[in-house]
Amino acid sequence: MFELSRRLEFSAAHRLHNPAFSDARNRELYGVCNNPHGHGHNYVLDVTVRGPADADTGMVMDLNRLAVLLDELIFQEVDHRHLDHDVAWLSGRVSTAENVVAAMWERIAPRLDGLLYRMRLWESRHNFVDYLGPDAS
Repeated sequence: MFELSRRLEFSAAHRLHNPAFSDARNRELYGVCNNPHGHGHNYVLDVTVRGPADADTGMVMDLNRLAVLLDELIFQEVDHRHLDHDVAWLSGRVSTAENVVAAMWERIAPRLDGLLYRMRLWESRHNFVDYLGPDAS
C-alpha cells in the first residue's frame, strides 16, 4: 500500500462569522478573525491518495492527473479570492479550516475513484487541519 501526496499553495481571504449568532457572540467566539473586512492566509493544501501500485504502470495514480484536478477544481476557484464571497461551493458555511477542507474533499473525491485518503489544510505554518473524509471513524 502506498500513499502519494501533492501540495497546492494558494492565497485567500475570509471572515469567521456565523450569521445565526449575534455580533457580540461572533466577536467573542472568533475574535480578530471576525474582522468585518476579513483577513488573509497563505494556505497550503496537501492531498494524499492511497492505494496499491498498478502492476502495469507502477503507480497508484498519475500525479500529473491529480495536479490538473487540483488546479481545475480547487486552485482556480480559491486563489486570490474571498472564500465567503467569491466561492460558490463554500456558500452557507462558516469558512473555518475544517469546513473549507471538507468542501474541497466533496469537490475532488468523486474524481479520484476511491483513492483519496487525506487532505491537510495549513492555514499558517503553525495551524493545520487533517480531514479523512465523511466516512472516517
